[in-house]
Amino acid sequence: MFAIEYGLAIHTSSPELGLALSNFSGDSRFSNWNLGRDLSLYLHQYLAEFIQPQTWADLGWIAVAKGPGSFTGTRIGVVTARTLAQQLDIPLFAISTLAAAARSHLREREGQKATVAVQMPAQRGQLFAAIYEQLPDNCQLNCLLSDRVLSPEQWQEQLESWPRTYELINLPAGEGLGASVTSVLELANLDWQQGKRSLWSEALPFYGQHPVET
Repeated sequence: MFAIEYGLAIHTSSPELGLALSNFSGDSRFSNWNLGRDLSLYLHQYLAEFIQPQTWADLGWIAVAKGPGSFTGTRIGVVTARTLAQQLDIPLFAISTLAAAARSHLREREGQKATVAVQMPAQRGQLFAAIYEQLPDNCQLNCLLSDRVLSPEQWQEQLESWPRTYELINLPAGEGLGASVTSVLELANLDWQQGKRSLWSEALPFYGQHPVET
């Protein structure tokens, strides 16, 4: 009998740890915990407890939030996901934190075409920003303006010149992002269903800025 494989998503781009697991055939669960600076200490413990009663061998692929967000948290999550995917020899999908937030915001409008501009405070008075469009046929997100770092003035100019109607999403700085791990899982599953098989070595974090001003 063919075994149903699970997808696992990890979100550590904020002080919240988000984990989600699903076989997309009726068995799904997710949890998030506000671990703050203790995230690096307890990530592997929470992972080992969360995955039960499934085992690592039940995983068909892994997804990870690649940032932007917390520099340290993002690095820890991506490194952990890369290590697991390499050891298990399974695909790893690196999903934008901003794309996951956009997907979460648009979940109630599945089947409708919509455009969202997402912004989140970055360091030194700048903004992480991107623009995504939800496609009505499969709820996949089409990236219209890729994740980048802009000054507030540059971002405002970009929005004022944008040719389409959009909704602006203002994310808090590094807070409350863990719950969007379900969207990380969903977006990765859409890629999986389309036949994409990303190698662990291709999953790279997006920091956008150097953590220390030079």
